[in-house]
Amino acid sequence: KDIEFVKELPETTGTIIGNAIQKAQTLFNETGFACFADDTGLEINALDGKPGVDTAHFAGPERDSIKNMNRVLSEMDGVVERSARFITVIAFVNMDGVQTFEGEVKGRIAHAISGNGGFGYDPIFIPEGFDQTFAELPQSIKNEISHRARATALFANWINQNMNI
Repeated sequence: KDIEFVKELPETTGTIIGNAIQKAQTLFNETGFACFADDTGLEINALDGKPGVDTAHFAGPERDSIKNMNRVLSEMDGVVERSARFITVIAFVNMDGVQTFEGEVKGRIAHAISGNGGFGYDPIFIPEGFDQTFAELPQSIKNEISHRARATALFANWINQNMNI
């Protein structure tokens, strides 16, 4: 709103890193302002990396978290190997080019939805080193170990080292 940009940002590259870059590049091209954008996905090994770039709309275009989780759980019914990872890529674009920062948290998919916190797939994702889903963990712990926190920390460190702020 502040920069009068109200268009839908494209996410058509087919990859998480590509979508982050595409969104940031679109904003930069439209406004001329240095900017950043992110994209996030859940990659499940037993599902050949799905939902991946389609994380938000895995069960349909309405982006329904419950339907998305239920589809994952249905497709993983009877699957023993449940390893997965959340990944966030932040892309920063300015007149000097593009920088990307990737944060990852490894874990596994639970057998059932559990917990009321967080959003998206948090009620079925158990991060490595824990027995609770992201939705069950205190927000302070999730904020320390999450893929977004890790990508943001890398981005902030880069900004501090490379920008005159």
